[in-house]
Amino acid sequence: MSTLLLNLDFGEPPPKKAVEGNAKHQNFVKKRRLLERRGFLNKKNQRPGKVPKPHSEPPRKGEGPRVDGTWKVPPLAKKKTNASSSGSEQFLDKKTVPWLTPAPSQKAGSLVAAADLLGEFQSALPKVKSHPARPRKKGPQKNAAQNSTQVHPESTCSGASQKVPTKMVAIDCEMVGTGPKGHVSSLARCSIVNYSGDVLYDEYVRPPCHIVDYRTRWSGIRRQHMVNATPFKVARSQILKILTGKIVVGHAIHNDFKALQYVHPKALTRDTSHIPPLNRKADCPENATMSLKHLTKKLLNRDIQVGKSGHSSVEDAQATMELYKLVEVEWEEYLAQNPPKD
Repeated sequence: MSTLLLNLDFGEPPPKKAVEGNAKHQNFVKKRRLLERRGFLNKKNQRPGKVPKPHSEPPRKGEGPRVDGTWKVPPLAKKKTNASSSGSEQFLDKKTVPWLTPAPSQKAGSLVAAADLLGEFQSALPKVKSHPARPRKKGPQKNAAQNSTQVHPESTCSGASQKVPTKMVAIDCEMVGTGPKGHVSSLARCSIVNYSGDVLYDEYVRPPCHIVDYRTRWSGIRRQHMVNATPFKVARSQILKILTGKIVVGHAIHNDFKALQYVHPKALTRDTSHIPPLNRKADCPENATMSLKHLTKKLLNRDIQVGKSGHSSVEDAQATMELYKLVEVEWEEYLAQNPPKD
């Protein structure tokens, strides 16, 4: 028999599998970098200190950390597999590798891929029935606009009414002589104005008794005024409707109430012939009874009751209201502290 000689080498065999694994890994990294540059994949999350700059070029083989701050992507764990290039493509599938998610791209092709993924995501969501929106009616909006336009005048009127008292009027009456020798004063004309001086009532009144003296020199009443004059009872009821519940201003107003056969509450009566502050303003004695003509000339610098045609009850009532406004605040404060007794 021939002698058999065996030459055995117990050294470590060459790491073929490791080399093959490194080659496959390098192939995978190249494909991933290609997809990242085209915008189909996001760059893999790295530690904050080693994140590459956004516009830096991908590292080449054998490159380490660069001076500009970019970093080479660390290699993945070695996988012993005999899969072909098709296997590497399956490894890139988003279902097997969850961190490989599509990245938004500015290219047209990436928009199509993003739309496909969005469609798949929406199809997986449960369908919710949406109720159709009810159409708005145009009618109420128009009415609301009309109401809004109507509110503004009312608000302005209410603001004006707060400044101008609506429950204050001024009255003046003209009388004629009736009875024996015409010594009885009877109502022949009545005028009422509001706080601003606007005329609320102005009528000639026919007395129930025979007129003996028209007193034209002072009253301005003539025979022709009585032809279509309002009967006393009718005129009296109209006048009392206006005066009831209001503050009534007048000069020597007790004569007017007497002609009306009416008694007004003293708490609601303002007689400009007996207001001391008004006399003080006119440099007259406080307790003196001054005529309306004198006070008007002194304080308002206006002439009234002039000529021989007689007085005007409208003019006298307006002058009375203007005189009272001069001392209204002071006199009302005095009356609040010293209310008159009926």
